[in-house]
Amino acid sequence: MSNPYKSSQKFENRAFLFFLLLTTLAFIGVLKPFFGALFWSCAVAIIFYPLQKRLKTWMGDKPNTTAFCTLMISVVIVILPVVILLSSAASEGQDLYQKIKNNNLNLTDIVAQLRGKYPGVESFLANLGFDWQEVNSRINDLALIVGKFVAENMFSAGKQTASFLLSLTLMLYVAFFLLRDGDKLVPLLILALPLGDTRERLLFQKFAEVTRATVKGNLVVAMVQGALGGMIFWFLGLDAPVLWGFVMAFASLVPAVGAAIIWAPAALYLFATGQYTDATILTVFGAGVIGVADNVLRPLLVGRDTKMPDYLVLISTLGGIALVGINGFVIGPLIAALFIAAWGIFIREFQEEVEEAQEEVEEAPQD
Repeated sequence: MSNPYKSSQKFENRAFLFFLLLTTLAFIGVLKPFFGALFWSCAVAIIFYPLQKRLKTWMGDKPNTTAFCTLMISVVIVILPVVILLSSAASEGQDLYQKIKNNNLNLTDIVAQLRGKYPGVESFLANLGFDWQEVNSRINDLALIVGKFVAENMFSAGKQTASFLLSLTLMLYVAFFLLRDGDKLVPLLILALPLGDTRERLLFQKFAEVTRATVKGNLVVAMVQGALGGMIFWFLGLDAPVLWGFVMAFASLVPAVGAAIIWAPAALYLFATGQYTDATILTVFGAGVIGVADNVLRPLLVGRDTKMPDYLVLISTLGGIALVGINGFVIGPLIAALFIAAWGIFIREFQEEVEEAQEEVEEAPQD
C-alpha cells in the first residue's frame, strides 16, 4: 500500500522543481537585455582576479579596497583606451561619410583606376559570369547602402551613447561585486548545481581558462594589429587611420580573416594610382609585421591555453559571432571548450564504469 505522505512529498518536490525552472527562465528573460554587460563583467572579474589576489597580499584583507583598485586598473589600461578609440573611430567615420556624400571621395573613379591598372580582373570576372558594368553598379549601390546606414546611426547616436554608458556602468558595477565576492560565489554555485562537485570544479576551471585566454589573446592580437595598421596608414598619409585601424582590429578577431582584408586592398589601390613606394611599404609592413604578429601571438595566447585546435577556434568564433554578435568571439570558443570538457568527463567516467564492470565479471566465480 502506497504511503500518502510520500506521494504528497513527491508531488511537492516536482512542483517545486517546476517552479524553480519557471523562475529561472523568467530571471534569464529579465537579464537578457543586459547579457553583454553581464558577460563582460564576468570576463573582467576572471581576467583581473590574479591581480586582485596580488593586491590582497600587499594591502591585507580589505575586500572593498582591493576590488575597487583592481577595477580602476582595468578601467585605466583597457576600458578607457577602448572608449577613446571608439570615439575617435566614430569621428573619422563621420568625416569619411561626409566625403562620400559630398562626392569628395568617388568610389566609381577608384574602381575605374583599379580597372585600368589591373585589366586582368575584368576578364577574370567575365570568366566567372560577372559583367563589369554590373559590378560597378553594385559597388555604387553598396556605397549608398553604407552611407544610409552611417546616416541612420549618426541620427541615433545620442540614444546609442546613452545605451552604451548604461551598459558600461552596469558592467563596472557588477564586476566590482564579482571581484569582491567571487571567492564566495563560486563555492555557492558548486553547492547549488546538481552536476557533481568534481565535474563542476572542472567545468568552472575550464570556463575561467578559456575566457581568460580568449579575451586576452584575441584582444591583444586585435589591439596589436589595429595599432600597427593604424600607424602605417597614418605614416603613409591615408585617410582615417584610426577608423581603419579599428576596422583592422575588428577583422583580426576572426581567425583566418585578419587585418589583410583592409590593408591588402589599400595596397592594391596605391599600386593602381602609381604610388609604388607607399604601396610597397604597406605590402611589406602588412605581410611582414601585421601578419606575423597574428601568426605568432594568436597560437601563443589563444590556442595554447584553450587546448583547442586552430580549426575549431575558427569555426566556434565564426559561429559565436553569427549567434550573438561581437560577443561571440569569446562565447563561441567558450561553448566549444565546455562541450569538449563535458564530453571528456562523460567519456572518462563511462570508461571507468566499463572497466569496473569488466573487473567484476573477471572476478566472479566460474561455474
